[in-house]
Amino acid sequence: MLSFRQRDELAALIRKSGRSVVAARRPDMIERRFIGSGAAIAVVDARGAPREGLAACEALSLPIASTGSALLVLISQGDLAVLDRFIEAGVTHYLISPFGQDALVNMLRMTDRFVERVAGGGKSASERARLRLAETEAWTWRPGDRSVQLSSAFAERIGLAERDVHIWRLLAGIDKAGRRAANEALSKLLANGRAGAFAHGVGGRGERLAHHIHFDDDRGVVIGWVEGSRGEGEVPAGPSDPLTGLANADTVRAFLAERLTNGEGPEPRATLMLLGISRFGLVNAAFGRVAGDAVLQGVAKRIERIMGQAGQERVLIARTAGSEFAIAIGSSLAPEKAELIAQRLVDAVCRPFVSAERLIPLSCRVGVAAAEPDRSEPVASLFQRAGAALAAAKHGDQGVHMLDASQEAESHRRSQLEIDLRRALHDREIDVLFQPQVKIGTGEIVGVEALARWRHPTLGELGAETLFDAAARSDYVTQLSAHVQRRALELAARWPLGLSHLRLSLNVTASDITSPNFVAEFLARVDAVGFPRQRLTVEVTESGLIEDLSNAAVILSDLRGAGLRVAIDDFGTGYSSLAYLKALPLDYLKIDKALAADISGSTRDRIVVRGVIDMARSLGLAVVAEGVETTAQLGLLAREGCNYYQGFLCSRAVDSEALIGLLQGERSEASPAA
Repeated sequence: MLSFRQRDELAALIRKSGRSVVAARRPDMIERRFIGSGAAIAVVDARGAPREGLAACEALSLPIASTGSALLVLISQGDLAVLDRFIEAGVTHYLISPFGQDALVNMLRMTDRFVERVAGGGKSASERARLRLAETEAWTWRPGDRSVQLSSAFAERIGLAERDVHIWRLLAGIDKAGRRAANEALSKLLANGRAGAFAHGVGGRGERLAHHIHFDDDRGVVIGWVEGSRGEGEVPAGPSDPLTGLANADTVRAFLAERLTNGEGPEPRATLMLLGISRFGLVNAAFGRVAGDAVLQGVAKRIERIMGQAGQERVLIARTAGSEFAIAIGSSLAPEKAELIAQRLVDAVCRPFVSAERLIPLSCRVGVAAAEPDRSEPVASLFQRAGAALAAAKHGDQGVHMLDASQEAESHRRSQLEIDLRRALHDREIDVLFQPQVKIGTGEIVGVEALARWRHPTLGELGAETLFDAAARSDYVTQLSAHVQRRALELAARWPLGLSHLRLSLNVTASDITSPNFVAEFLARVDAVGFPRQRLTVEVTESGLIEDLSNAAVILSDLRGAGLRVAIDDFGTGYSSLAYLKALPLDYLKIDKALAADISGSTRDRIVVRGVIDMARSLGLAVVAEGVETTAQLGLLAREGCNYYQGFLCSRAVDSEALIGLLQGERSEASPAA
């Protein structure tokens, strides 16, 4: 709540309705403070201050819209002429003075219902409130007790492991002036019941914490809501992200540019950390976008707390993409220190978030890059190295990866691949091979999977994984995928009559599925070469991130309706497997080669593979095992009920000419038995 002239009186009225209030008189950083409070309703008291109130509403409009919250403005009768301007600024509700407590309470009830509707119903709104509350910094104290109960977030902020601490232990971390202010505010609250606030420095870093206190009559306790303020050594946030209140990508780039230009001395002038949450789209799919947004706000708070404890003088935290954050440190930082901070970030973000009785687990990775001393480097290059480090962390076993000077050559090599890729499409260096798919019961080749191969002029033949990794880094996946699909269809359409029974499997990426008009363009590509739709299977990679599973399900249903079949590829490589099976319309399940290899391992490994096959068959899906290399593996897969296999046991990926020869050899071997 923001009131320029009647803060305490208005806060008391709202508290009488049973609500907790964080009350402010100054509009400084109001949008950031609103997001940090975790509140679902913002009240701006513009009575007698229409210009200041309008500016505050305009500042709050984006956070209000992004978080699905309500914005209530209180205006004087004489200011009705500017009401339209308040509504244009994003106000969702208004109340005209004079009004009594009953009118205010009824209007707040209307804002409650509005928030519930926007959040998808009361249950979703409650879950969002609980998620926010779990990350709120607060404390409670029963007058006369010697201990104070801290929220987990506040305990973490001030560096205490326990949540139930002696009051003097808490006061020990407050400067002398702050203790005096706390004593005065608490004395006034206990004497007359009027809410108040006090502030103090913490940690010797110039940071200040403000405590908004009130007395909860029902519980008989004092509640303090804690709000952090910007220290003198911190960087101004500039334009902010409306969901989290953090800086945005442009602001962090400008900050780094200034540090890279003006840094002095032999130490690195800036360190950049990129934190990416793995497969965050599945959180939205499983728990809803409202809960997902609340989790992102919680992630932002956890990052801020960890960096607040790190003791660095100049730090800027930004949300740079949907589930990616940047932490820019504008002072010298030893590699060991950077890695320690990054690991603390991973540990903090990966702690499950609590929603009702459910836990929302997250997985995240951090890539770290330091600007080299005595070397001029553009911001784009630093981001590129941090991005490469993040990609390496995502593909590795560790949560943190640092890209140092010894690894930079590899980064340059990969960057060169990105450049070469665009030329390769034009020069027709990228072609397609086909790997046979065999029916286990008969040994007959019944289909093939199209696999991309890059005949690089200096590096030789490169496989699909290297090829698509380079495309992903250069944001060229959709163009590459279209090229591979088109080339495979052209080759398959020219197969002789003896191959007319083969099914063709084409890989479809997550980028394809999220592209506008994908279904129409893909089917037009198929029809243009004359390949029969009923012999075509699209394979969706299980390890690929699909942000919106419900949308993907619609698209794949449209493809099935057009006569195609759908397979889930590389099944078993990620925790998303069950979510994919539940959400997507499928015909085949393809077991990843690593999982198929396990079947010849221990008894426990075979039980896992057997469970996957049984689950697929129970859902009416045929099962294809990839990477089968030995007769022992094939025998065990056949025993467990697998339908098809592909791998070196039959053949490596071959071109069309070799495929024709392979099929002719198969028939000549079969003819004597006939």
